Parts: sequence; C-alpha cells; structure tokens
Amino acid sequence: MHKLLLKHINLNEEIALEAPNRISLTYHELNETIVSLKNTFKKLSINPLDPVAIVLPNGPDLGTLFLATACFGIAAPLNPNYSKKEFLFFLKDLRAKVLVVDPKLKSTASSAAKELGIPILKLFPNEKAGSFILKKNSDFLQNQTQNEPFESRPSLLLHTSGTTSKPKLVQLTAKNLVQSALNIGKTLQLSERDSCLNIMPLFHIHGLVAVLLASIFSNSRLICPPGFNALTFYGFLNKYKPTWYSGVPTMHQVILQRSKRNQDVINKNPLRFIRSSSAALPKPVLKELETIFQCPVVEAYGMTEASHQIASNPLPPKSRKAGTVGIAAGPQIKIIENNGNEMPANCVGEIVIKGNNVINCYANNPEANHSSFHEGWFRTGDLGSIDEDGYLTISGRIKEIINKGGEKISPKEIDDILQEMPAIEQVVCFAIGNNAYGEDIGCAIVLVPGMSLTEAEIVKHASKFLAKFKIPRRFFFLSEIPVGPTGKLQRIGLAKTLGLEDE
Repeated sequence: MHKLLLKHINLNEEIALEAPNRISLTYHELNETIVSLKNTFKKLSINPLDPVAIVLPNGPDLGTLFLATACFGIAAPLNPNYSKKEFLFFLKDLRAKVLVVDPKLKSTASSAAKELGIPILKLFPNEKAGSFILKKNSDFLQNQTQNEPFESRPSLLLHTSGTTSKPKLVQLTAKNLVQSALNIGKTLQLSERDSCLNIMPLFHIHGLVAVLLASIFSNSRLICPPGFNALTFYGFLNKYKPTWYSGVPTMHQVILQRSKRNQDVINKNPLRFIRSSSAALPKPVLKELETIFQCPVVEAYGMTEASHQIASNPLPPKSRKAGTVGIAAGPQIKIIENNGNEMPANCVGEIVIKGNNVINCYANNPEANHSSFHEGWFRTGDLGSIDEDGYLTISGRIKEIINKGGEKISPKEIDDILQEMPAIEQVVCFAIGNNAYGEDIGCAIVLVPGMSLTEAEIVKHASKFLAKFKIPRRFFFLSEIPVGPTGKLQRIGLAKTLGLEDE
C-alpha cells in the first residue's frame, strides 16, 4: 500500500495532519514516519499478514499508525470504549499479533490482551501531530518474514456491528481502500486547496476512508481533533477554516442545535460542502443545514464491505435529490428480486454491488460468504430502488423490516413521515413483540427542546400519509435515543433496550 500511497500523494504538499496543541505534520514528514514504523515493525517481527490491534484516542497518531500498519501489516483499529468482555472477543477473533495502546487512555484493552497472551506496544506522542514512538513491554515472538502481493493482501480488518448475530470480520485489501479513497476524492472534487475537519472516529470505515484516506490521496489538509464535541466544533471551524466535514445525521443535528449562537463564525468561515453518510439524513435536517451553512449538503451511501462509499449525490451543478443517496459513485449497483433477477426502475428490491472497492469474502466465515454473494455481486442486505435518472433511494435494512401479521413494513418510511413534524427532533420506529400479530410498531421520539406533542397529534399526522396498519402502536418520548459508537441511531435491539416484552 505504501507504493500506492507514494504514487498518488505529493510529498511537497505543505501540511498533511494538524491537531490542537501539536505542530503540523507535512506530507514529507508523514512519509518519513510511515517508513520509520516499517523498520520498527520489522525489528518486532510484525509481518505483512499479522493483524495489529490498535486502541488509541481519536487524532493524528491513530491516523498515522493506521496508515503505516495498513502498508506493512494488517490494521485493526478498535473502539476504546469496549468492555473487557468485548475486547476479549474482538482480539481473539482478529487473531491479533500485537496490541498498540496509549498508556494514558482509560481502557480495558491491555487487561484483555494480557489475559490472551498478546504482546503490547505503548504509544507515546511527540510534539508533531501524527509523530510518536512505540515501546514494547513484553517479548515478541520471532517469526519468519512473510511475503504477499501488497495490493491483494488484507490491509484492514473491521467487524460489522453484529446487532442481531455474531459480528462478521470484514477484510479489506490495499486495492479496496485506495480505490474507494480515489472514488470519494473524485466525487467531492477534492484537491490540495481543501482541508477537512474530522469529527468521525478513526476506528470506523467512514472516518478511515471517507475522511483520512480521501484527504491524504487528494493531497488535502486534515485537521484531527480528539473526537467529536459540539462545544468545540465552531471553535475549530473558526481557527482552522476547513472547507468541508463529513458526519452522521446525529452529529449534524447536534451541530445545528448550536448554529444560531455561532452564525457569525459560520458566515466568516464558509464551507464548500458538507457530507453526510452512514445513516439516512432526514430531509428537514438537510434543508436546515443548507440554509444555515449556505453550502450544498452531499448525502452518500456506504458500508464497511464496500470500503465505505457506494453511491453519492453529486456536487453542483449536477442535481442533488433529497431523500436519495445519489448515483453510483464507485461500484456498480443494481436492484434484484429474491430469485436474483434484476428489477426495473423504481421497483424496490435488494441492493447488490460489484467493484474494486468491494470485498471478495469475509474472514473465517464460510457461511456468511455463501449467503452474501450472488453471481459475483455482494448482497448488501439493504432494500432500495433506482429511479430513471440513476438515483438510489434506500428503503431500509431487510433485517429491520417489521412483519405485522404478514404485512411487511419499512420503519424508515414511517420515520421519514414523522420527521416532517416541527416538534420532532429525532425519531426511530422499530419492531416490538406482539402475541396477536407477531410484531407491531414502536416509535421512539426525542422532541425539540421547548416543544410539546401528544400521541394523538402524531397519529393524526401519520394518518394523512400512511395506511392504518403502518401507524405505530406504542410511543416512547425519550431524552435521547441510543446510538452506536459512530453516532448512528440504533433501531435493531431498541425494544430490548427499552425493556419491552411481548404483548
């Protein structure tokens, strides 16, 4: 991957990585750091086919270590907030050769690694953003060096969310990652004139590819704060003057909540565009973002198995269609029936994809590999349709479909209708058990601060647009809806989280 990196980046570009309270790292220095880590790995007998688990706070050090590990080993970044039980599962499933940790980070990762007999490397930051030293605290086994064609060997291992079953282990090659980063750079027309404020975690495909790799491969500047915080977002916007950022819908909503008191900062630091992905962006949120920031909002569709980007709305002057995730932006896309036949325009079916950024197989999972591919096409598990102009609309996950007495209901359809109500800030409809129907519809709602809404008012609004059997049966007014580690609202498992039993 290092050869591919050098092929596409310009070492003369001034700044690659920036971070608060750290000296900026240039592209030349970034390359020197990656090369020095190659020598470190070699001394520690970390080979190209060895998974290196990484548990670090968000920031430039995590970004640099991921780049180096993906070049000379297999990077496996993990969420620092996992419990010890989760670390034991993930480290064992990854077959990690070594764990890299920040000794200042409060995490149970080291305890889990010691229990599994996995050597630990401690990372100590230097003054420059993305520059550090690694120190070992145990002996490393000496293995014979392994050689593998760098484009085809795994460079990144990430687990799927696994909300309904055991997480699947996605293995992405250097070719997958580079192709996706180039696709994203082309879609967003990124250049050395751009700078991105990263608010996405770098243990997730969205942050790793759409933000980090897409910026590096387009010779852009990347600002790496220590995670997302709405209280510091506008300060970073004012200080670093980025041209764009990418986030999930919940992040955009939190940013909008503080936009009125920061309108002067927004006006003085115009963004070229805002990108949204990893979950459906409600239309009212999209409209408000474009109104407040006076720039286009580009909604995209991606998943780990596709090295992130699958489709994206284009930038002006091309059309952006609200409610869609745009046109194919990398892999080929088609809609199929259960029997595998391709469906015509505007018909809902399963979305399947094929391309150089799409995985060939999961790691150590023959059953998933058998069920996830059809004649060379990867089955995304998402339902959607493509209109006559090639724009893709997502209807929801197949596993999220609610089966109410034989009627198949997409909860996202209900979400979209209810989200139009001014008093609703967030809404997630989900399946709840029902003895009579098998499943019924629950609805979790967060209201806009200072506003009120009754169940009767919600039902009245929904009845104007939805058939009676699609009206939610139970409503839950919450202060917040549970989200995953990337800020994505959690639909599957929400009934259990709320302690609901079959009725």
